[in-house]
Amino acid sequence: MGMISEFKDFIAKGNAMDLAVGVIIGASFGAIVNSLVSDVITPALLNPALKAAQVEDLAGLKTDGGILYGKFLAAVISFLVIAFVIFIMIKGINSMKKKEEPAPAAPAGPTQEQLLAEIRDLLKK
Repeated sequence: MGMISEFKDFIAKGNAMDLAVGVIIGASFGAIVNSLVSDVITPALLNPALKAAQVEDLAGLKTDGGILYGKFLAAVISFLVIAFVIFIMIKGINSMKKKEEPAPAAPAGPTQEQLLAEIRDLLKK
């Protein structure tokens, strides 16, 4: 029974839940970026360039040895898009952190010795 309890505690920890949410969102984000590259960037930007180079299909780009460098190029573009979006997100988060100014520190009160000295002086009077 102890192992089940420990497993429950592990799953309930914030870090495990945050990681699970991050993985799920990351997978969804990956699908969005893949669609952006294959459905938007490739037809709008790469296909005109490929037609100018007399190559019709990006994924079909390969050498005589069978190396599919077209798929590699698509993966590099996906990586660059993801890296740029993450850069923009981090830049925005950092600028939001800079705008948040820390609350002014509470004025330091008298020390215990100072209070005791004041009490002593008052008792003398």
